[in-house]
Amino acid sequence: MRAEKKLIHALTMWVRRQPPKVKAFMAVVSGMAALIFLRFVVHDHDNLFVAAESVHSLGISVLIYKLTKEKTCAGLSLKSQELTAIFLAVRLYCSFVMEYDIHTVLDLATLATTLWVIYMIRFKLKSSYMEDKDNFAIYYVVIPCAVLAFCIHPSTSHNLMNRIFWAFCVYLEAVSVLPQLQVMQNTKIVEPFTAHYVFALGVARFLSCAHWVLQVLDSRGHLLVALGYGLWPSMVLISEIVQTFILADFCYYYIKSVFGGQLVLRLPSGVV
Repeated sequence: MRAEKKLIHALTMWVRRQPPKVKAFMAVVSGMAALIFLRFVVHDHDNLFVAAESVHSLGISVLIYKLTKEKTCAGLSLKSQELTAIFLAVRLYCSFVMEYDIHTVLDLATLATTLWVIYMIRFKLKSSYMEDKDNFAIYYVVIPCAVLAFCIHPSTSHNLMNRIFWAFCVYLEAVSVLPQLQVMQNTKIVEPFTAHYVFALGVARFLSCAHWVLQVLDSRGHLLVALGYGLWPSMVLISEIVQTFILADFCYYYIKSVFGGQLVLRLPSGVV
């Protein structure tokens, strides 16, 4: 076990010594390798989306345990939960009027638990809420997402407002975790349950991104045509990739912490 820890520590130190361009290249190569692995292992790529929703639900289950057993919401961002509730509510509406399927049921369950988390933070556990650390101005993301959705949205035959709503929830989901990352950057120390939750979000976002990328590859680009014309198909992929890379740095330090046997995650300055 000590030999494994020494090897991991040596590998970690080697990666940290590399220039930013090399780190970026290694991240891209690792992501491509993971996509290739998933393409051969998972035959029905729709399962990746279901898996993403399941992992997200698992992360919320960790939050529920933290809030009910630990009786504290310290380290959690109320604003991130509110942004999550907004995009889930909008996506649920769009799903009902545009494509009602298994994703609708999953979104409904996730929205219900997210609203419960918001209720706990706002009322039951308000005394432990770190409001001074949760200082991200959410209008910095809500307004740009709304403007972008108005300008770039699906070109399908659905009602115009429904298409704008759908684009809005796609864009907002991509950046909804930013307030949570801001809280962790402000505190520098992330306790285990919050770290598990954010890592679950990172895994869920990667699986969702892999689902879209593999679907595009398997359809030889026809999926992009089915999504409509103009910039919208590209914006869907970009949004998936952005939300994956937003959490990539945190996931790296989380894995490093777990293999290093540390229960509490300490983040260097500028990580998130």
